[in-house]
Amino acid sequence: MNDMRQFERDVKMTNTKITARSVNVHYGDTHAIKDVDVDIADKTVTAFIGPSGCGKSTFLRCLNRMNDTIDICRVTGLINLDGKDINHKSVDPVQLRAQVGMVFQKPNPFPKSIYDNIAYGPRIHGLARSKADLDVIVEKSLRRGAIWEEVKDRLDQPGTGLSGGQQQRLCIARAVATEPEVLLMDEPCSALDPIATAQVEELIDELRQEYSVVIVTHSMQQAARVSQKTAFFHLGHLVEFNDTDQIFTNPQDSRTESYITGKIG
Repeated sequence: MNDMRQFERDVKMTNTKITARSVNVHYGDTHAIKDVDVDIADKTVTAFIGPSGCGKSTFLRCLNRMNDTIDICRVTGLINLDGKDINHKSVDPVQLRAQVGMVFQKPNPFPKSIYDNIAYGPRIHGLARSKADLDVIVEKSLRRGAIWEEVKDRLDQPGTGLSGGQQQRLCIARAVATEPEVLLMDEPCSALDPIATAQVEELIDELRQEYSVVIVTHSMQQAARVSQKTAFFHLGHLVEFNDTDQIFTNPQDSRTESYITGKIG
């Protein structure tokens, strides 16, 4: 018990937001993630890169217990958010996902108005006492999602009527509406055109002033543009984790170098 208290104090004294130790993930008999150790910093963009099927999205889903929704999935090891074990039986996964928001590969606005897309989370988590409170949260979130000016005059219209890039920024605004501490993004630009991608990347850079952002990307160029830290996954292993500049200019592992130079992938 004293060791755990000391661990929590140590975490609070550093910039570390999430700590993972000896994390393994099995899908039935398939060993998808193998003994991953990583520290994810606060107010930093961390990119997960690697070939398709290497485990980067699977590990991302461990960070807000999305793997709980898959019957055959088993996660072992320790994942702490601010020094507290997110897999402890006392942790409510719904509350955890308010703290650790997620944006998916394909924009997925609810079939509701733009206003109700944002208001949904704050309503179910009791974050607003009145309609006036909700109005403030909706505007603030849409501004954080860099989409307020485009939608402020049509908040009652369906979110599904927006362009792909606007829908993704709406989904980011929806994710921040519950005041999370961490934002997970699973290839958030893969379904977007280059202009929309540039807008989302600019938004990611702004969001790191307030949040720890973790992004899975298939684009090494995107990882180099938006992140400060990069983790390279290969065959379920976290091969290398370092400053992004270091990973791309002077990788320490030959497998990382082979991926960066296009020899594997």
